[in-house]
Amino acid sequence: MALRLLKLAPASAPTRILSAGTRRAGGIHTSARRELQYGPLAYILGEKTTKKLTERSKVITVDGNICSGKSKLAKEIAERLGLRHFPEAGIHYADSVTGDGRPLDPAFSGSCSLEKFYDNPRSEDGNSYRLQSWLYSSRLLQYADALEHLLSTGQGVVLERSIYSDFVFLEAMYRQGFIRKQCVEHYHEVKKVTICEYLPPHIVVYIDVPVPEIQSRIQKKGNPHEMKITPAYLQDIENAYKKTFLPEMSDKCEVLQYTAKEAEDAEKVVEDIEYLKCDKGPWLKQDDRTFHHLRMLVQNKVEVLNYTTIPVYLPEITIGAHQSDRIFRAFREVRP
Repeated sequence: MALRLLKLAPASAPTRILSAGTRRAGGIHTSARRELQYGPLAYILGEKTTKKLTERSKVITVDGNICSGKSKLAKEIAERLGLRHFPEAGIHYADSVTGDGRPLDPAFSGSCSLEKFYDNPRSEDGNSYRLQSWLYSSRLLQYADALEHLLSTGQGVVLERSIYSDFVFLEAMYRQGFIRKQCVEHYHEVKKVTICEYLPPHIVVYIDVPVPEIQSRIQKKGNPHEMKITPAYLQDIENAYKKTFLPEMSDKCEVLQYTAKEAEDAEKVVEDIEYLKCDKGPWLKQDDRTFHHLRMLVQNKVEVLNYTTIPVYLPEITIGAHQSDRIFRAFREVRP
């Protein structure tokens, strides 16, 4: 699964340089023009991350159940604080940041479908876990993009959900019987070897909306697929947030919780964010050396996705070498 997403990820600097080729101009060979990329030499010559960081160089994530208002609040926080907003990463995140930005054929995007999950979450072809696995890889890629932006520019970022809360949906799927225990074990193994490579958010904003209100919003939205989501599934998501996610994040960063009504007052939320001292978590222990190593990782998207590849057979996400080769060759025809 990660192999397919890896093929869609932006190439690393050496790969881009090698693939750029050369041009002949006036009898002189010249390479194609490329922007300089951060590397060990830049670090040695004085390119230090700490020089760019300010009080607003923060990673903020906005979390909550389906249709809880994450997108609206995240945009308002970003606008008021002058931060960069990252919309929630979906199935086509890799497509949106490569090529012409248009969604690719499902064969190149995990061969999974969110609509199919809503219509038939117990599909025998393993769509539920294939979807969850692909979304985690997409959000991991996005989180790397967000950290790269912050470390290279100093500008803070606001994300709608991140890799740190993605597991709440996995737990809900398992409790509802949509995925097998082996899939849960695989997911946690992938999370274990990936998430330790990154720094957690500085601040988590959680919007607490009761399930009946969530259902009402889904009905008003009118998406025929989302309208099939059961109250039990929504309740399991809420329980996972409150019993597992929020306690874990409280040890790593600042956590702000709001009701649906309180979350509508973006100005008050921003005031609360600015009041926080953010005096706990691993960010305080970092220096230019550790920032350098993290920056080298997050800018290499191939390396980022390599961490999600664990050699274990799962029918839901495993494809054969010949099938993988056929998909890759077809992809190269679409994006040479």
